Amino acid sequence: MQASSIFRQGVLGIQMLFVAFGALVLVPLLTGLDPSIALLTAGAGTLLFHALTGGQIPIFLASSFAFIAPIQFAVREWGTGAALGGLFCAGLVYLLFSLIVRLGGKDMINRYLPPIVTGPVIMVIGLKLAPVAVCMARSLDGSGTFSRKAILIAACSLLTAVSTVMYGKKLLSLIPVLCGIIVGYIISLLLGVVDFTPVREAVWFAAPWAEALKNGTYALPRFEIPAITYMLPVALAPAIEHVGDILAISSVTGKNYLQQPGLHRTLLGDGLATSLAALLGGPPNTTYSEVTGAVALTKSFDPLLMRIAAVTAIILAFAGKLGAVLRTIPSPVMGGIMLLLFGMIAAIGINALVRARVDMSRSRNLVIASVILTTGIGDLTVTCGRFCLGGIGLAGLVGVLLNIILPGTGDAHAEHAEPAP
Repeated sequence: MQASSIFRQGVLGIQMLFVAFGALVLVPLLTGLDPSIALLTAGAGTLLFHALTGGQIPIFLASSFAFIAPIQFAVREWGTGAALGGLFCAGLVYLLFSLIVRLGGKDMINRYLPPIVTGPVIMVIGLKLAPVAVCMARSLDGSGTFSRKAILIAACSLLTAVSTVMYGKKLLSLIPVLCGIIVGYIISLLLGVVDFTPVREAVWFAAPWAEALKNGTYALPRFEIPAITYMLPVALAPAIEHVGDILAISSVTGKNYLQQPGLHRTLLGDGLATSLAALLGGPPNTTYSEVTGAVALTKSFDPLLMRIAAVTAIILAFAGKLGAVLRTIPSPVMGGIMLLLFGMIAAIGINALVRARVDMSRSRNLVIASVILTTGIGDLTVTCGRFCLGGIGLAGLVGVLLNIILPGTGDAHAEHAEPAP
């Protein structure tokens, strides 16, 4: 291979990480986990996924937004270690889905987890996070105390992200989160609200676990029943999203990855990558649509580029100064991004119902969606001894049960709906 070709592949691979970087580090910053460990687990999870799928799919795995609210709640209720233990077990749920697909085909998942269930669950994930976004956007320290400077910073971050989504060209349109963070950070610097103490104290090269222990953002996983039962149902929504992501990358490359290497293997890779991340102290992994968009834009279909991005992420995880800089990002910078991001998550749930042409005039569908939304947003909790299930997890489980129990089919559409284009 010529030196120019090697250099080009290296640049393209690093570019893929650049596309994912903003969202990748946002999840740990919002949940109290360590961004350097998130970089490490994203790289390690991507390499594991490629090993399990034969290195055939140009996919990059990184921090999952679906787990933000569950992680925040679990950390608050049971501690970081128990939250990580629950995330490890949630990753194993994908193994069950993989087995179901292996034995009964991908239609088995659509039968028990149709859009009328997964759509409202995804909406709950976004809507439950809305108060967190507002709180961070209006205060300099995330406490919720109103600050004019915070509102200005959040507004600049939000407007930059929106402008990038609406008017960005080519690669720029794929990194709205990163653009919003950069502009918000610059405004914060001009307003003098950035504390560089962590950067001055950090070393240039450091093991991410050592830095995380020092900063109190790392704990060994603990397996506690309440945290596990809370996390398990949360895996439903991202597992279904995974199917959509594999369909998307199949469409981009013109190859049917549902058949080869097979959906059961991609689900297995995604799940084990999530469990591995939890064991190492990082957020759960998921396939990144942003990177799929970059693949479509650049026509770079070589899966090797994703492995280059993964190795680069692992190398950056040991850059102590980088991790320190990420921890100096003020709360309103993230709050402004979250105002857009969490609303988009809810909108994705609505889009799942629209694309499937679910007939919301039918009583069956109205009941399922209504109960999921009120259970999840209202944070209904069921407790029996040490067993505790509530919020998003309970909403997802209730939706699955109602879909099975209520007469009719979960994929019934409006009779007058026109065929999808």
